[in-house]
Amino acid sequence: MSYYVDENIKNTLRIFPEQGRYDYHRFDMNENPEGLPKSFVDSVLKEITPEFLSVYPEPERFIRKYTEYVSGLSAENVLPTNGSDMAIRYLLETFGEKGKEVVTVAPSFEMYWVNCSILGLKHVPVAYEKDLTIRIEKIVEAVTENTRVVVLLNPNNPVGNVYTEEELQQVIEKARKVGAVVIIDEAYHYFYDKTFIKYAVSGDNVIVLRTFSKLMSLAACRLGVIISNPQIIGYVKNAKLTFDVNSIALLFGERILEHPELIEELIQKEKEGKEYTLDVLRKSGYWCRDCRGNFIFVKPNQNARALARRLKEEKRILVHAYGNELLKDLLRVSVGSKEAMQIFLDGFLDLDKA
Repeated sequence: MSYYVDENIKNTLRIFPEQGRYDYHRFDMNENPEGLPKSFVDSVLKEITPEFLSVYPEPERFIRKYTEYVSGLSAENVLPTNGSDMAIRYLLETFGEKGKEVVTVAPSFEMYWVNCSILGLKHVPVAYEKDLTIRIEKIVEAVTENTRVVVLLNPNNPVGNVYTEEELQQVIEKARKVGAVVIIDEAYHYFYDKTFIKYAVSGDNVIVLRTFSKLMSLAACRLGVIISNPQIIGYVKNAKLTFDVNSIALLFGERILEHPELIEELIQKEKEGKEYTLDVLRKSGYWCRDCRGNFIFVKPNQNARALARRLKEEKRILVHAYGNELLKDLLRVSVGSKEAMQIFLDGFLDLDKA
């Protein structure tokens, strides 16, 4: 029996995350290695009653609390989504055009090019230099009359570079001239004190993405946020599923936003853990890179992919190794508290003896 399959979906090559990670020390996917305080989680779980679970999600309370936490926003500027993964899909469905171009840097978060493939959009990658810098003029030059979406991750995953306001303005202006929108993915902005939200609120073609998976430690719940002007938010609402964000994610998001002191504590713990890890590694003679987000690069003495396998098998530690030429000699290590990072350091330094 024959049946129709969309050619773009049929021909998309997917590599899904490794399963069975629960029993490992996880430093491979930029999660918080320890998560939220147990007492806080327990207090929220007490609110999840049978009646709570029987009601369809209502995101309005979360939106209100988010606008109270992030200054300069109104409810019309905010749209919660089922993780920023779903935000990316909605945005490319809404503003992409089949056969037209989406410009990103490369390497970058894979779901941009994956969604381009699924949706029949042409992905235009702008390569990093060998020294891990990106030339903004190359991004601007890549934006043409065929461009519909430009994506900047600030900071970028995995390389960790950031953009100046002048660089951003160059990209926004070029995109405006050709009728393209600019997505600024701020998944890691809590670890870097610069945000471009003002451009999303006041501009006509700028969108900012945020996530609760990284600092907020809700990767399991799937909660993201699209921030833009009311017209863009209205268009994306037309594309979204009616109940795409579940009530448990929204509840945890609300309670976190009610406790800014908890957010600040998470920021400080990560900062302390990163500084400690970089200090120990550098004093031990390693080349390291602060990637501005909750992750670092370290160049081991041995083959990076082989060492990642040994760390998993012998120490039950997961880190991220790369197959591409630019990053093949490096390990990306997610960062958490000083106590969590000591586990990584003990295992890494034991196996990577010069």
